[in-house]
Amino acid sequence: QVQLVESGGGLVQAGGSLRLSCAASGRTFSSYHMGWFRQAPGKKREFVAAISRSGAVTYIKGSVKGRFTCSRDNAKNTVYLRMNSLKPEDTAVYYCGAVLSSTVPTTETEYNYWGQGTQVTVSS
Repeated sequence: QVQLVESGGGLVQAGGSLRLSCAASGRTFSSYHMGWFRQAPGKKREFVAAISRSGAVTYIKGSVKGRFTCSRDNAKNTVYLRMNSLKPEDTAVYYCGAVLSSTVPTTETEYNYWGQGTQVTVSS
């Protein structure tokens, strides 16, 4: 099993930046593909980014491509979501997920473990 704790959220003005972190417990972090999802009020949780076990492969949601990047540091058991040029529509609770899988999933239902989420609010 793995336990996930997100941090780094907050209130930021449009155009600003944040870096979210997701720290994982356990000694097998490098075995998990990791994903970032977000859920805005009244909306379903949606995919944002995913990264393979080694970090060699990443997937980014089209609408945030060029603004968001996903990376990981397996030595620190941490995955990151760097968010630049933030927009009010990026406001949501951001969650990280982990999965043991042969492929890197981009759908919520494929992830087995979740953190508690961190709130990101972008003011206009």
